[in-house]
Amino acid sequence: MTGICVRAWVYGRVQGVGFRYSTRTQALKDRLQGYANNLDDGSVEVLICGDSEGVERLLAWLKAGGPASARVDKVVTEPCRPPPLPRDFTTG
Repeated sequence: MTGICVRAWVYGRVQGVGFRYSTRTQALKDRLQGYANNLDDGSVEVLICGDSEGVERLLAWLKAGGPASARVDKVVTEPCRPPPLPRDFTTG
């Protein structure tokens, strides 16, 4: 895997609405690696690694509101070093 990694925290109504699975579907379209995990505070943490164009497309999708069933109030991002990654994109 070459490219960049970004960690994002997505806030709003993003748990219990298929958010992680929709995020995975979007990520796999661009062959991205990473994960989308629910956090105890009701947000979702998303790690996105891959080519910069694919990463930017997924970030734009998250910031635009994600799936229709969700309501995204805020997305906070930071670049990061790639940790050991799953083979594709997982949910937890």
